[in-house]
Amino acid sequence: MADDGATPESTLTVLLAMGANAAIGVLKLLAGLFTGSAAMLAEAAHSAADTATEALLLTGLRRSSRPADRRHPFGYGKDRYFWALLAAVSIFVSGGVFAIVEGIRAIASGESEQTLAWVAYAVLGLSFLLEGTSWVQAVRQVRSEARAEGVTVRQWLRTTDDPTVVSVLYEDSAALVGLLLAFAGVGLHQLTGSGVWDGIASLLIGLLLTGVAYLLGNTNKGLLIGRQAAPRLVRSIRDFLAGHDGVSAVVDLLTMMVGTDQVLLCARLDLDDALTASEVERMCARLERELRAEFAELDEIFLEPVPREDPDVRARVLGRYGTAPVDHTAPGDHPAPADGTA
Repeated sequence: MADDGATPESTLTVLLAMGANAAIGVLKLLAGLFTGSAAMLAEAAHSAADTATEALLLTGLRRSSRPADRRHPFGYGKDRYFWALLAAVSIFVSGGVFAIVEGIRAIASGESEQTLAWVAYAVLGLSFLLEGTSWVQAVRQVRSEARAEGVTVRQWLRTTDDPTVVSVLYEDSAALVGLLLAFAGVGLHQLTGSGVWDGIASLLIGLLLTGVAYLLGNTNKGLLIGRQAAPRLVRSIRDFLAGHDGVSAVVDLLTMMVGTDQVLLCARLDLDDALTASEVERMCARLERELRAEFAELDEIFLEPVPREDPDVRARVLGRYGTAPVDHTAPGDHPAPADGTA
């Protein structure tokens, strides 16, 4: 089975983020109670949501590494996507909603009392340093992963099958922006004497969290439904099969990510008509061994010999890709069959 992706670096990234958020959350809560700042209370909820998120991500890392069994023959790799989806919901429910409600309350009441503003500034400054440390670790890992796959950071974030590091990166980025918003809210409240600014900052923090929750939720939804493998991998597999002796054409190629660094492959191949039944069997077995040796991500491989002119297969391929296959992520995301049947 392919590597489950639960690398020590991923675990370190999540643990560092969880520790930082837990400590920061306590400080923000105390600062919010001392100063009466709605923005600080919103940030405390933000940190609480992030801490809960990291706990859910750690649960996903642990559970997704279980080996395949009779009940789940394709393994538990998608467990990580499920817990990452719960983490996104956690951000919205425990962080975004609270911050929005607190912001609306502060704006509606027009409260102007603010005490010990310096406490809020000190906590925000310390929080920025701690969040920044966690953010730097997440960025370092994302850049390392993108470099290893030979793609840009943006492309890696769009196509990766590991939601753990992506979640931490987005959360930490939102946390840094939220701290700046809270600082602006506290500062404008102190300068103008109006609590409306504090409320606006809290409202913006809530909207920021809602946006991040939607982004992460949508990403994990796609992974749970079953997304195609990275375009670069799909192209490489197609070229490998098309250039193999005995393969006349790659009629159809289906891939699905069943976990981090775990890809299910189903290839329908038009083989040389001169091959006997026993030669076809031996060739399929040899192809599977060579595919596993060439592509470590492949977890389960299914090879099906079919004639390229089969009308049912042609209809299914045409229905899936259309006459001009559309690229949804990057060149080659939905490659046309090698013989051009689609």
